This record gives sequence, structure tokens and C-alpha cells, in this order.
Amino acid sequence: MTATATRTSAATAAALRAARRHRAVRAFAATTGLTAAVAALFVLTMMVGSFRLTAQEVVTSVLHLADVPSVDFVVRGLRLPTALSALTVGLALGASGTVFQQLLRNPLASPDFVGITSGASLAAVSGIVLFQVGGLAVCLLALGGAVTAALVMYLLAWRDGVSGYRFILIGIGVAVFFEGLTGYMLIKAELFEARQAMHWLTGSVGQASDQELKLLGGALVVLLPLAVILSRKLRVLELGDDTARALGSRVELTRAALLATAVLLVALAVAVAGPIVFVALVAGPIANRLLGPATGGIVAAALVGALLLLSADLVAVHLLPTALPTGVVTGAVGAPYLLWLLATTNRKGAGG
Repeated sequence: MTATATRTSAATAAALRAARRHRAVRAFAATTGLTAAVAALFVLTMMVGSFRLTAQEVVTSVLHLADVPSVDFVVRGLRLPTALSALTVGLALGASGTVFQQLLRNPLASPDFVGITSGASLAAVSGIVLFQVGGLAVCLLALGGAVTAALVMYLLAWRDGVSGYRFILIGIGVAVFFEGLTGYMLIKAELFEARQAMHWLTGSVGQASDQELKLLGGALVVLLPLAVILSRKLRVLELGDDTARALGSRVELTRAALLATAVLLVALAVAVAGPIVFVALVAGPIANRLLGPATGGIVAAALVGALLLLSADLVAVHLLPTALPTGVVTGAVGAPYLLWLLATTNRKGAGG
């Protein structure tokens, strides 16, 4: 009996090691493939346009390996800021979206729907309409509005802790309230300010300034690795609060740290590019499909977000008869996905 138990234990341990290796290989392959796809699309977005360039010309100009004034003007002066904006905003939205979905344990828990984006929109539109501000000032107002909205929701959702279900419901209510105030501000605005505000509300990666890009890039260097480090504790929280406490996790402190990281990521992304919808919603599920058993990868979700936003910008600017803001394309693609997600979630009995 003892020998049989030993052989069974050894077989189980071997199966677990094989499963871990499979997950690690799958995660590495998916992340490497996504990185290569994002790099290729990043270069491609700077190749196309009225002045076409080769990949070699783009790479040498970006890396300062050659000095060709005409190419450098097109690449560094015109196309690189937009490509960098799409890359960094996509990374931030993808990472923040998957953190929200895992932390709140709901595939619909996207910053687009729980009031954070609406708070940024209200603050930015108020600044444009009431104070006629622009540029970095709008960025800072949107950042402050998103953080304030997140704090309000967290305080309203607190009942000896924060549950995902209550946070989502309160977030939806806060979003509707803020959207109503934003509509009121637009009604009271002059024509010029109203058009400027509507352009910002549509969301576009082509409106970011160098200062805003530096702010977002610097934040990503800090916040993305922090999100990856905290993701280990996120897996414990997914087991449930009681189990997480039994395993020694400080549940509320960990949840607050993860929420703060995700909120800052999405707040900075919205502040730079406006409320580009559905990228945060779809990046995590797509990454999980690619990762297979190794689900929940924040880096993979961030790369999917960057890939989606680079693709959307390429379509919006170069493949449509008339150039459109990036948010129009992401909305057109994301809305059918949302309907499909709602339908399939309800069929599974998890949609309420």
C-alpha cells in the first residue's frame, strides 16, 4: 500500500511539473509573439502614408542611425509621436483592464463602465468649457477627475471591505451621473468649446503632446512592473477573501494597491488620448485565449491592448475613406464584442 501511494504521489508531482512547464512555455510563446507583432505594427504605422517609407528607413531614423532630414522630419516629427501614443496608451489600457476584471472577478468590469473614464471626461470637458484650457492642462484635469472618481467609488463601496459586485454597481451609477453632468456642460458650452470637447471625448491617439507622452511613458516604467509584481497577490485574491486571509494575505491592502495601480494606468491613458473605449474591456480576454492555461498575464494583456490600438489607429487614418479619430474604430469593433459577451455570460448563468 505504501509503495502504491508513493508511486501515485510521484506521478502526481510529475504531472504538476509538466503542467507548470506547459504553462510557462505557452506564456513565453504568446508573450514573445505579441511583442514581435506589436513591434512590427509599430514600425508599419510609420511606414504608410502619403510619403511612404521602408522599414529600414523608419528603424534607422527612430534609432538615430542615419541622418536624412526629409525622412527624419516625417518619422520623428510627424509619425513617431502618434505611434508612441498608440503604443503607450494601449499598454496602459490593456494592463489596467485585465487587473480590474481579475480583481473584481467580472469580465464586464472595465474602466469604461465603472465611472473612472466618466470622471476624467467630466473634469476635462469642464476645463475646456468653463476655463478654455487645452493641452497639458486638460491632461492634468482628466487625470485628477479619474482619480477622484475612483476614490468616490471606493468610499461608497466600502462596507468592512470592498466587494467586486458592489463596486461595479456603484461604478455604473457614478458613471451615469458623471455622463449626465458632462452632457449638461456640453449643452451650456459655446460652439467652439463644444466642438473641442466633443473631439476630446471621441478619443484619439493623435492629440498627445510631447509632455503628455513623457508623463505616460515615465508612469508606465514604474506602474507596469508594479502591476506585474502585485499580480502574484492577485491570484491569491481570486480564490476569495476568506481563502486569501487564511493564506496570510492582507486582503484590503492588496486590493487597494491593485486598484490604485490600475486606476493610475487608465487615468493617465485617458488623460493623454481621451476616453478610447473597449480596449481595456477586450484586451484581457483576448490575452487569456492566447495564454491558454497560463491565464491572467498582465504583460500579455498590455501587449494586446497596444496591438489593438495600433491596429485601430492604422485603420482609422489609412484604411477608411475619411480619416477618423481612433475611438470611433475601437467603438465600432468593441460594441459587437460587448453584445456577444453579455449574451454568452447570461447563457452561462453568470450575468445576473
